[in-house]
Amino acid sequence: MPMECVMLVPRKPANEEARIQALHGLNLLDSAPEERFDRLTRLAKRLFNVPIALVTLVDKDRQWFKSCVGLDATETSRDISFCGHAILKDDLLLVRDAREDERFHDNPLVTGEPNIRFYAGYPLTVPTGNKLGTLCLIDTKPRDLDEEERALLRDLAEMAEQELTAVQMASMDELTLLSNRRGFKQLAQHALDACARLSRPATLLFFDLNDFKQINDLYGHAEGDNALKTFADVLRIAFRESDVVGRLGGDEFVALLTGSSHIETTAVMARLKEILEERNATLHRGYAIRFSVGQIEYDAQRHDNVDRLLADADAAMYAHKQALKRIQ
Repeated sequence: MPMECVMLVPRKPANEEARIQALHGLNLLDSAPEERFDRLTRLAKRLFNVPIALVTLVDKDRQWFKSCVGLDATETSRDISFCGHAILKDDLLLVRDAREDERFHDNPLVTGEPNIRFYAGYPLTVPTGNKLGTLCLIDTKPRDLDEEERALLRDLAEMAEQELTAVQMASMDELTLLSNRRGFKQLAQHALDACARLSRPATLLFFDLNDFKQINDLYGHAEGDNALKTFADVLRIAFRESDVVGRLGGDEFVALLTGSSHIETTAVMARLKEILEERNATLHRGYAIRFSVGQIEYDAQRHDNVDRLLADADAAMYAHKQALKRIQ
């Protein structure tokens, strides 16, 4: 019996917001070709004797090809992408003959150009656990991969992952695995531009740990690092996946909340303080982590870039720190 026309649109992974944020933080979408990715697709095409090999990045509504051999297109809709299905798996997605697969038999990439029959794609995972895209092979005739070929494709995918990780680490704080100053500013500027276009509110919170030098002096720098990692974990838990959180350096952290009302921001801050108090009570390290914070509402007229917003929030944080000192 012929299969009904029920092309399966790939579902979104549970961590989609965090995944998209990680992808955009790489600043790779719509970038120029790079030899470090192109050599992998050339190698894959030659080793597996396929007409098409790709490094894909799966964006909100499209899959974009960071590297592409054997295909003229630079992107396709995510709804018809094979790679949208591949990033839902932890291992290889292998389609021996797309015409015989109920997910793809009536897919326009199968029924028309490039006439996909065979697809093999490994999801590309960065250290934060987000699957950003694939290294994949495409053929216009049905085929299979034996165990040795699968292992070889996995090795190539791991090389692609290493290249993505190198890009990500340039914008990530190695100690806390939050965005570093560079990464935060890139992500925050994207978010502010979207808020300006859509007339949505945004709030920047600028945190500075109190008496952090004292922790280093009394307990050593390793314990100081533990305090920084603990505070980073608290921020990660307290804020939403859609919020942009980063460590600017030293004991300074920032969080940009987009589309949040004053009530929501207040609720997030209350949750943060509650989680931090729980950590302080259970860790028994001989000190408590405390912070000063500056809170600034985004004003599109005044804050024409993220640096202006950071400067205002830094000043507000300093005022809060001085006020706390006067109380003590």
